[in-house]
Amino acid sequence: MRTKEYVLLVEDDRRLGDLITEYLTKNQFTVSIERRGDTAPKRILNEQPDLVILDLMLPGMDGLEVCRTVRPDYQGPILMLTAREDDMDQVAGLEMGADDYVKKPVEPRVLLARIRALMRRFHHSNNMPDGKEQSVQANELIFGSLLINKSSRSVYLAGNSVTLTTNEFDLLWLLAEASGHILDRETLYMKLRGIEYDGLDRSVDLAVSRLRKKLENDPDNPQGIKTVWGQGYLFVPDIW
Repeated sequence: MRTKEYVLLVEDDRRLGDLITEYLTKNQFTVSIERRGDTAPKRILNEQPDLVILDLMLPGMDGLEVCRTVRPDYQGPILMLTAREDDMDQVAGLEMGADDYVKKPVEPRVLLARIRALMRRFHHSNNMPDGKEQSVQANELIFGSLLINKSSRSVYLAGNSVTLTTNEFDLLWLLAEASGHILDRETLYMKLRGIEYDGLDRSVDLAVSRLRKKLENDPDNPQGIKTVWGQGYLFVPDIW
């Protein structure tokens, strides 16, 4: 039984790996390092860490391929380390199923804040602020054949389980909870990332695109999660 949250760091830069390990260890995490991309998937799937920090450039297999390989069978958060000068790294990582990213050079305090935010989202408490247990109804949303359960973080469509990343589930819950109302990108970004929207980040748009591919019959002509141009996204409750 783990007494501390376990982070697997996939990073071949020894200096950076040691820096991150030392900082996270001081902040009550257990950290293990994997230095090769081609051996990372086996470790991730066997060890099922609480969170994976995944560098993009790795020997043997790059971080994007590692993410794509493990995502169907690893449901924990994946935080990617991406090059500051190339925004396409961020886009590609999110498309492969990463939940968040931190730009290099890595600022340890920023990395720690992102890790804690992801862990809070993944291990969401079932208690109300006053300590009373929420009802089952408050943790479950049903729209026709679509069932979303917040307690188990599970989604079923027409009786079939739908595998979502941490980020995708949180986005779907936000949209579904506000069904029939438009949520703008700024609101979604703040709730998902915990920071103000900079006007350039495409992570919300990419997550919506991935949700449509997993939930909609025709993702190119979405009916359940609609784009309201100039305003935001709308979850349509009676389409499911």
